[in-house]
Amino acid sequence: MTILIKRAYETSKKDDGFRILVDRIWPRGVTKEAANIDLWFKDISPSTLLRKWFSHDPLKWDKFKERYIEELDNNPEIVEEFINLLQQHKRVTLVYGAKDTEHSQAPILKEYMEKKLKE
Repeated sequence: MTILIKRAYETSKKDDGFRILVDRIWPRGVTKEAANIDLWFKDISPSTLLRKWFSHDPLKWDKFKERYIEELDNNPEIVEEFINLLQQHKRVTLVYGAKDTEHSQAPILKEYMEKKLKE
């Protein structure tokens, strides 16, 4: 099982596999056709409160990561549902809208899920 991450503004490719949007809000200016999303899984994204607090401020990155992982840990049913979904596919691309490729929830979620899948 391979998990990739990709911005919603990048062109989808056949080798992306199953594409899951992992944002709570739809990426601005992206049509559903252009996004080529197989599933929009809002519940796995950071809460609205956490997302607004973070506001993509790199200075808050470490605390954001810590709080997002805490949210995931506190929602085992959602995490289990997401893991079951991932296991149904050989290749999954987590799609997100943030401009900052380093400071978004996608790399955190990828790392978190890879760890969970190994357990």
